[in-house]
Amino acid sequence: MLNFLPAKVIGFLSITLYIINTIFWLLPILVFSLFKALIPLNTSKKVFSYLLDLMASNWVAINSVIQKIFTKTTIVVTGLEDLKIDDWYLVLANHQSWVDIVVLQRALHGNIPFLKFFLKKELIYIPLLGLAWWALDFPFMKRYSQAFLKKNPHLRGKDLETTRNACAKFKHKPVSVMNFIEGTRFTQKKHDMQGSPFKNLLKPKSGGISFVLDAMGEHLAKIVDVTIYYPEGIPNFSDFIYGQVGTVYIDIQTYDIDSELGHIDFSDRNDRIAFQKWLTQFWSDKDKKLEALKHKHSEPNNNALVD
Repeated sequence: MLNFLPAKVIGFLSITLYIINTIFWLLPILVFSLFKALIPLNTSKKVFSYLLDLMASNWVAINSVIQKIFTKTTIVVTGLEDLKIDDWYLVLANHQSWVDIVVLQRALHGNIPFLKFFLKKELIYIPLLGLAWWALDFPFMKRYSQAFLKKNPHLRGKDLETTRNACAKFKHKPVSVMNFIEGTRFTQKKHDMQGSPFKNLLKPKSGGISFVLDAMGEHLAKIVDVTIYYPEGIPNFSDFIYGQVGTVYIDIQTYDIDSELGHIDFSDRNDRIAFQKWLTQFWSDKDKKLEALKHKHSEPNNNALVD
């Protein structure tokens, strides 16, 4: 709408409005989080959790409006018709830029529950944000290294138990858990250093996703497989702020976790091997999707949703 303005003006106005929007919603989130902590009743905690998620969703919605006003970014999405706002999802996506998070929030907003990320336990101590993440039921996880567990064998399994307890609240409340299984953003340098067998992706890391499935397997119902493609090249976050990101293509496919994976016991070596094989094939299929998007992104698609 106002993308004709100079890039620096767009960047300044966008950042200013993002900060105002964040502060506007952060303050009530912090207030309600205190109510949630101080009132010990389970019913009140559930009510506050829904209200807090609603506030966070409104934060995303207003951010999306700001983007539409100041940027030329168009998101073309296929596969949204298979999603529901009241289901339990594990969202898996390729990771190329910090823009991925903003694009995912905008594309999936209103189609699935508010996206939650597994966070390291230490992040809860970040001023204001740590409390906000706790209030929004972001699962905090504490993982021990193998070297640490050798010295402290009595703590083996404690990290998973802690995460299971953190995720118990999701049994009665739909949730979307997000995981970038490459573990880092794609660059050609990282790709070459890894010797990745995939053309467009880094090697997938099974540790994070297996940890999520082991902790939440009984609560998660479906996998949302998201493939993000930037036809103009991978942008950095400043490109997005300055309104320089054009069209983004997102392909979404949804799978039932039970039919894809069945019941996996991650303490069983054979199950772990089978899961690794599934993940390798899953990632190989995503690599092919990215190649297909490269060749077909300019073709009209009647089933695509343009945002």
